[in-house]
Amino acid sequence: MLINCIVYQDGRKVAEIAAEEIHEYLRRPKALVWVAVHDPAAGELEQLQKEFGLHPLAVEDAQRGHQRPKIEEYGDALFAVLHIIEPVDGDFRVGEVAIFAGPNYVLSIRSHAEKGFQEVRARCEREPELLRQGAGYVLYALMDAVVDRYFPLLDQLEDELEAIEQHIFAPAGSPRANIEALYVLKQRLMIMKHAVAPLLEGVSTLTGGRVPALCEGMREYFRDVSDHLQRLNQTADSIRETIATAISVNLSMITLQESETMKRLAAYAALVAVPTMIAGIYGMNFQHMPELSWRYGYQLALLLMAGLDGYLFYRLRKAKWL
Repeated sequence: MLINCIVYQDGRKVAEIAAEEIHEYLRRPKALVWVAVHDPAAGELEQLQKEFGLHPLAVEDAQRGHQRPKIEEYGDALFAVLHIIEPVDGDFRVGEVAIFAGPNYVLSIRSHAEKGFQEVRARCEREPELLRQGAGYVLYALMDAVVDRYFPLLDQLEDELEAIEQHIFAPAGSPRANIEALYVLKQRLMIMKHAVAPLLEGVSTLTGGRVPALCEGMREYFRDVSDHLQRLNQTADSIRETIATAISVNLSMITLQESETMKRLAAYAALVAVPTMIAGIYGMNFQHMPELSWRYGYQLALLLMAGLDGYLFYRLRKAKWL
């Protein structure tokens, strides 16, 4: 579905046009055609390919989706794929935006994502001096907007991790529930990692020694995006290490709880074993056994059982087995 198709001249908005008119405005000097599409149909994408002269391999990637974040050069044009991550019902939904940027055009194709880039267009229109730089600045603005959306998601993961860490040492905490929560958190973190790490590698091509002609004069802006990605990548690595440590600590807590349970069971077994042993001896039914004919033999046996169990209970309680 076509969202916007707008022509800019010398950094200022000229008019909204139909898709069939794009090729006419591409011939104008210092004109920039910026088209935004959401989940396009096959025929719609083929029409835009003809209007802009897009490379068929890049169009195929944009149409098929599920691409790794990347930035590729096709002649004097750039093709970028970025992941759009949106929180949905406690999980992360991954969409994509494919960006075709040429000398006088920008085409953004958003797939499987609800939030668009209206604020990016508004930002660019408020900064005509920068928009005058052409497609390179629009490419930067779109990438910067996508990367900035990652920060609140990473902050959310950090907050959830802190809450789980508090539950690990809570007396009423459930170790099994903690491990399940940590693994769910790890899966969501990997979604973030898969979006950030490859893009960091791609952006480095726009800030290194050889910069594509489209991005000439915009190197410091893309360096700012690279800095943001490095911060995100380092934070994601730190969270991943903390999750691994938390899982290890939680497993150790489970082992300690099992050890405490075994100690209690062993202590109770010892308390039961003493009277069982005495009763078993007198249950052998030999004719000549001490105290069998004594009037107070039964009471003495009970008193002996209670006394030994009391002493064992005292020693086990002192050793914190009970």
